[in-house]
Amino acid sequence: MHWRIYEHGMEFGWLFVIIFAALVILGIIHLVNLLSGGKGAEPLEESPINIIKRRYAKGEITREEFERMKSDLLKEC
Repeated sequence: MHWRIYEHGMEFGWLFVIIFAALVILGIIHLVNLLSGGKGAEPLEESPINIIKRRYAKGEITREEFERMKSDLLKEC
């Protein structure tokens, strides 16, 4: 009788092994993602042209200001 209880308890042992392996794999993926600049990394620096485009789209600067700034930035390149 003792052996039957032991055998019955081991029926789901493989399930725990699979769950443990999946958690280890997910942990490794998360660690690699953090170390390689994933979600937790700082955003890339925005280019000056994109900044003035965004400001113009928001209405922070007029069309004339946008065109002047754009031409000034393009002269520098």
